[in-house]
Amino acid sequence: MTRIAAAILLAFSGAALAQTPSTAPAATVITQDASALNAWLATDVERAMKLFDVPGIAIAVVKDGKVVATQGFGVRKLGAPDKVDAKTLFEVASNSKAFTAAALAMLVDEGKLAWDDPVTKHLPDFQMYDAYVTHEMTVRDLLTHRSGLGLGAGDLLWWPTTNFSTDEIIHKLRFIRPATSFRSSYAYDNLLYIVAGKIIAAKSGKTWGETIHERILAPVGMVSTTTSLAENAGNPDVANAHSKINDRIAAVKAMPVANAVGAVGINTNAEDIARWMNVLLAGGKVGTDANGKEIRLYSAKQAREMWTAQTPMRISEPDPKLAATRPNFLAYGLGFQLRDWQGRLVAMHSGALQGFYSKVVLVPEAKLGIAILTNAESGGSLNALQYQLLDRMLDPAAATDWIGIVKAVEDENHAKELARIGKANAARAAKSQPSLARAAYDGEYQDPWYGIATIKHEGNRQILTMSRTPDLTGELEHYQHDTFIVRWKERNFNADAYVTFALNPDGSIERMRMQPISTETDFSYDFQDLNFTPVKKAVP
Repeated sequence: MTRIAAAILLAFSGAALAQTPSTAPAATVITQDASALNAWLATDVERAMKLFDVPGIAIAVVKDGKVVATQGFGVRKLGAPDKVDAKTLFEVASNSKAFTAAALAMLVDEGKLAWDDPVTKHLPDFQMYDAYVTHEMTVRDLLTHRSGLGLGAGDLLWWPTTNFSTDEIIHKLRFIRPATSFRSSYAYDNLLYIVAGKIIAAKSGKTWGETIHERILAPVGMVSTTTSLAENAGNPDVANAHSKINDRIAAVKAMPVANAVGAVGINTNAEDIARWMNVLLAGGKVGTDANGKEIRLYSAKQAREMWTAQTPMRISEPDPKLAATRPNFLAYGLGFQLRDWQGRLVAMHSGALQGFYSKVVLVPEAKLGIAILTNAESGGSLNALQYQLLDRMLDPAAATDWIGIVKAVEDENHAKELARIGKANAARAAKSQPSLARAAYDGEYQDPWYGIATIKHEGNRQILTMSRTPDLTGELEHYQHDTFIVRWKERNFNADAYVTFALNPDGSIERMRMQPISTETDFSYDFQDLNFTPVKKAVP
């Protein structure tokens, strides 16, 4: 999950706003009326796609145990004719966390582990930076974002695609300094869900993917869902990733995440995720056998545990135009964010990978589930459509134009960020020079948890390369004093960063630090957590 994805999660915060004139069709009471809902979707989803530059969207809605809608809109790939349909596969990223939580719940039901078992009981080599945290960290802690790690800390071990193995990523946790004390506050992380996936593999004797297929996907009937991009090979009905490059939407390559599957491994479609939402809303019940006995993935007890608040989350103040979306409570459970909407409990999650954003919203009291799958990095489209759908399903008399409101707020915020960056550029010491000759900055630099980054000249260009991340390479340009900017070759990353050098008294380089230029950069580019020092060359 990324900085933008976290914003998507937190932006979903509320109850009914002073009504704004809507350009959408008049509200219709919808319970299980698929034709009425699909008619609305045909109008407003198309509008959202156009406003937010999203090539394709799939929507799934379930109500009272029935599937109300599974529908696709737009195209799988910009510039190609193939349409998105209910079977089109999308990467759903952190919406995979619910599958990991469910698989652990099944192991708890079977007595193979307990939520409050120490992690080291099941992974003896597990180690965090602090020995106390290593000793006290439980299976529950892995899922609740309260470990003391900073927001997205260590994500550069898997994001963008790296050649670290899952075991290497888990090993490197011991080198990542905490940002806060253990269990003191919420900070979203992915690495500990990778650890949770490893525990599932260890207890089942199979890989995370094999276990999810066997224990969840097959019983639920999610026959098209996959646990890796490799499984999608040969299936033509797969959405292509899209990102903004210089504020223009473009098709880009997908992001394999084989080393992070416990956190972000699922690829699914509208039809399959509808089945999944019905199981979640039924508390883990899949159906009944010939004798009328319940068939369950996990017990009702574990269902309650997954949707019980584990870690309180700070409630931020939204833009005044979105004041109605502010929740009264906000917390994280086990694989789900928990909050309220119009007095009802909501269990939900967002997902974000390069080129794909998704959202799953469940209202247990209303037996309502909504899933929105997109092949673009547009948090605004997700928020707008979820608000519109919740109004349609829960408050049919509402006439709020959420699509227009969310778009206006998004545009204002983006303009403010561009202005901030412009102001910073205008204030820099543009005529300053680096302390050293440019060639003096060349060399290898090592971070305790990431490893090696290299700076070297290629002709007149000075190139920074992150050694374990094939696509994370870019040219350094001087910014001011001993600060440079790295412009990544892959422009769809939208993650250019400041690179600053500190010198020793003798003029040699002490360290190199990095920081994203824009606050809109995905938080999984956790450059600020890196602390590179020059690699000392061996004396001949």
